[in-house]
Parts: sequence; structure tokens; C-alpha cells
Amino acid sequence: MNRMAGIGTASAVRWRIFAIIFVLVVINLIDRVTLSIAMPAISKEFSLEPAIQGLVLSAFFWSYALLQIPGGWLIDRFGPRALITGATLGWGFFQAIAGLATGGGTLLISRVGLGAAEAPLFPAGAKLNSLWLSPRERGRGAVLVDSGAPLGAAFGGVIIAWLILSLGSWRSAFVVAGGATMALGALAWWYVRDDPANHAGVNAAELAVIKASTAPVQAASKRAAPSISSRSYLAILVGRMSWAMINFGLLTWGPSYLAQARGFDLKQMGGATFIMFFGGMFGSLASGFLVDKLQDRGMPRGAVYKSALGVTGLGVMLAFLALPQVADRIAAVALLSVTLFLLYFGSLYWSLPAILAPKDKVGVVGGVMNFAGSSSGIAVPIITGLILQATGAYLMVLYFFAACAALYVAGSLLIDFRQAEARP
Repeated sequence: MNRMAGIGTASAVRWRIFAIIFVLVVINLIDRVTLSIAMPAISKEFSLEPAIQGLVLSAFFWSYALLQIPGGWLIDRFGPRALITGATLGWGFFQAIAGLATGGGTLLISRVGLGAAEAPLFPAGAKLNSLWLSPRERGRGAVLVDSGAPLGAAFGGVIIAWLILSLGSWRSAFVVAGGATMALGALAWWYVRDDPANHAGVNAAELAVIKASTAPVQAASKRAAPSISSRSYLAILVGRMSWAMINFGLLTWGPSYLAQARGFDLKQMGGATFIMFFGGMFGSLASGFLVDKLQDRGMPRGAVYKSALGVTGLGVMLAFLALPQVADRIAAVALLSVTLFLLYFGSLYWSLPAILAPKDKVGVVGGVMNFAGSSSGIAVPIITGLILQATGAYLMVLYFFAACAALYVAGSLLIDFRQAEARP
């Protein structure tokens, strides 16, 4: 098409690309939570003790975490388009073959494969953020990607529970979910591009917006070779790990908590999971639009981010301390929904690589950050299973999550935004 034909009004290809990544993240989380939803049935079929359940639930994160940094390097080297496409096809395959598991061991192997295939998606989203969006759009871009995670967890609970009940088998539900995922790989390859200038749908006005807003950042990068300070890097890793302990703890053990501690059946558990994580999606979206709006009004970036992350993190800590005192199970779901709304302000972390790192290092920085979070994903299902096996109740698990929230607040407040605030 003639790029000059649309010079008056910028096209919106960049937002369509982020809408596609949003959909892929939704599907990503649906596939990821299938095991958590099916675990009560699987544990009975395979006679799995809580500690073994925790081991199987954590297996996804072994390969997912280990491949974050190599995956980030590959994204910087070959571009996000190829990695996103391959990842989508791969995790659909491993999701489907999980339905053929004959015991805890084979199920564990399929989860390791699923984790390996899903590893590049979020760092690739961070890379696209740096390639396609202006600094003042990156908060929205980050949360449009990450808000797909709680929405996927929400729909995952409903969809997988419905599939299990409709098909009469968790195995059939896994195969159907995996097959649907594999069909989406072509969509990313067809529409996503690594360079805005190579996309036929981008007109001159949109290209000018993208180039004009990123050129000063690129020039500053060449002159000063800016990088994240050691203090900020450590703070980001601590904050992300602590946040992920809570998030992955709820993703892996939340359905079992609803079933065992609150007495929900499979259908009720799916509905409650949907409500809780739907609240998380709204929190994720609210965070990005809020910080971009406040920055547009002239507030310093550091103050905006620290306020948003610190206040909501404190709310998460207080919610976990209060939850054991809530006897009514409907009120408990309502409180957990508010908790997830506040927790998913942590989606803002996915804008930090694009804000703080040089453009050619965004993939690696995003990979390192997600490695830190994924390491928590390895640990927290096992920790939770051991606490449950030792105490026989969820009280100490909830207090453990409250302690993680306090550490998340501390890490977030220690991030240094001064260098970023000097950029456009």
C-alpha cells in the first residue's frame, strides 16, 4: 500500500500486534493452568501425595526458567516473530501429549516440555514493546500483554472444568486444548513483524510516530551506552521473584485451596477461579493506563511506578493476613479477587526492560527478569506442598504469601528510575 496515503492519521498496527500477543498470552495461561484445574482428579487417579503434586506442578518451571536467558538472547538475535511462532506450536504439542500420561513421571515430562516451549513468549513481548511503542505508550503495551495472563487463568478455570465435565475425561480436555493452541501459531507469523517499516499495514504517520519517539532514546543509547544499575537490577529480580511466588502459588495451588479449604466442587471451583483472575486482568489493565496517564500529566516516572507498585503490594500483604479470618467462602473469593486486582499491578514490571535497558539488550534483560520469576515458579509449588504436608492446613501458606508481598514491595521501591527519567 501507499504509506503516504494515510499520512494525516496514523494507522494502529502496533496495537493490533499487541492484541494478537494478548490473545496468545490468554491461550498460554489456559494451557498452563489445565494441570492445576485437573489436579484433584489426577491426584486421585495416580495416587499422588501433596508433596509429589507440588513436584509435578513445579516441573513446568524447571525448563521455563532455565530457557529464559537463552530465549532472550535468541529473541535479540533472531527477532520476536520467529520465537513467538515456534513457541506457540511447541507448547500446543506438549499440552496435547500430556493427555497421554500414564502416571506422575510421564505427566512431569510433558510439563517440562510445555515449560520449554512457553519460555520465549513474555520476553518476546517485552522486545516488541521496545521496537513498536513510544516511551509514553510502554506502560499500556506491557499490561496489554500481561493482562492476558490473569484472563487466561480466569477462562482456563472455566473452560478446562467445562471440557472435563463435557468430555468426561481430563485427558480429552488436554488434547483438545493443545490442538486449538497449535492452530494459532500461523496467526503470529502472518501478522507480526520485527520492524515496523516492514509491515505493509503501517502508514507513514504511524511510522513517523514510532521513529520520532524512539530516535532520541536510540541516540542517547549510542552516546552513553546506558545500562541498568546494579542496585536496580537486583531490586527488579527480588521484586519479580517475590511477586511470582504469590502469582504462581495461586495459579498452581489456588484451585486446590478452593476445593480443600473452602469446599468447592469442580464446577464451583472453575467459576471462582474465573472471578478471581478476571479481577487480576482488570488490575493489570488499570496499572498501565494509570501510570501512562500520570506521566502524561508530568509526574516523574519513578514516583508513579513506585507509588503504584508499593501501595498495591501493601494491599496484597494485608489481604493475605486477613483471609484466614474470613469464614464465608463467597467473601473469601471476593477478597481473593481484590487481592489479584492489586497483585496484577505487577504487570508493570514488563515495561521495565524497555524503559531501563538499551534496545539491543531488552530481550536479555526481560529473560533474566523472567528467569527470576520463573525460579519462584519452580520453588513455590514445592514449598506450598511441603507446608501443607507438614501442617495439614493452608494457614501458614497464606502467611508465607503475605511475607512474599512485603518483599515484593521492598524490591519495587528500590528500583532506580533516575536514568530513565533523563530520557524522553
